[in-house]
Amino acid sequence: MKKILGLVLSMIMLVSLCACGSGNGSDENNGSAEGKTVKAGFICLHDENSTYDLNFINAAKEACDEMGIEYVIKTNIPEGQECYEAACELADAGCDYIFADSFGHEDYMIEAAKEYTDVQFCHATGTKAHTEGIENFHNAFAAIYEGRYLAGVAAGLKLNEMMSAGTITSDQAKIGYIGAYTYAEVISGYTSFFLGARSVCPTATMEVTFTGSWYDETAEKEGANKLISDGCVLISQHADSMGAPTACETAGVPNVSYNGSTVEACPNTFLVSSRINWVPYFKYSIGCVQKGEAIATDWVGTIETGSVELSDLGTACAPGTREAIDAAKAKINSGDLHVFDVSSFTVEGENLTTYMADVDTDEAYEADHEVIKDGYFNESGDGLRSAPYFDIQIDGISLLDVAY
Repeated sequence: MKKILGLVLSMIMLVSLCACGSGNGSDENNGSAEGKTVKAGFICLHDENSTYDLNFINAAKEACDEMGIEYVIKTNIPEGQECYEAACELADAGCDYIFADSFGHEDYMIEAAKEYTDVQFCHATGTKAHTEGIENFHNAFAAIYEGRYLAGVAAGLKLNEMMSAGTITSDQAKIGYIGAYTYAEVISGYTSFFLGARSVCPTATMEVTFTGSWYDETAEKEGANKLISDGCVLISQHADSMGAPTACETAGVPNVSYNGSTVEACPNTFLVSSRINWVPYFKYSIGCVQKGEAIATDWVGTIETGSVELSDLGTACAPGTREAIDAAKAKINSGDLHVFDVSSFTVEGENLTTYMADVDTDEAYEADHEVIKDGYFNESGDGLRSAPYFDIQIDGISLLDVAY
């Protein structure tokens, strides 16, 4: 009888062990289903009032909730020593993965990465991971210039509609653009948007003004009003507040926003918005930490990976906009269309055949890589770095100030 009882108990224990090791139970819904338990920390320059930061915050929550992992989000962290302190606090709180969302956070993330070598530090829009050679520090970005180009197509078609209606003449097809800084990221963005507009409206021109801040609602609104008073009949932006869209709604000027639809606040003037969807990167990089795999030094998402998205179109869009965007998108995905095709723009009246870009960050900002390849500017390509390095001033775009 004792032998029979012992055999029964042994079988029960064996069944229990098999069940615990299956990985199918709800006990694993804490980030350890595919490996180690992970706690993630996120550092944001601003809070939910910034469309840029809100885009990251929403993506962080979505990715972590889907993966079933614990996370902490720190908001309103300046691009200074406060970032290093926030990163250290997150590491000390047990975070295995720490991400920061603003360009100026990079040096402070690098400082923390050198100190906490067992923690993986990831940073959006940065430029130094590929030259620093720190195993636990990584940069990430997406080919947002593809999305901006498509948004530009919508803008160009709207200009055509305005010309057909007699609202403007062909020489009045002037776009206004509010940029934060004269960084390559901003230059790449407004140039790709302009090239998208020019692809359907050849007479389009553009004026760009800068605010010297990623988020300054007053300055962005003033910038939009300045451009409108200067004859710009459509406005877009690479800045993070609702300043420009609300100025456009008040003035009745069509607007292309960034990082999310503004249709609720601007129902009469909103056309479309492009944004980076950070969920794919968060799931990829956090998943690497779970599985003990290396995170790419420089990661670039695309339209095909679901990392570059356009919002739904506003009712102010011209007829045929959806079809034109879909056609251009298909050509980008197939490789038949390159946003920075050198035949589509000139510099001082000439097409480029060669260009040395400043890819490797250094104090002298020296050009170090040839980036014209197969007839196009190879932005964020060939694994050079994830952040944009297109910094060329092309014909058709006028800068109202370059103080920033």
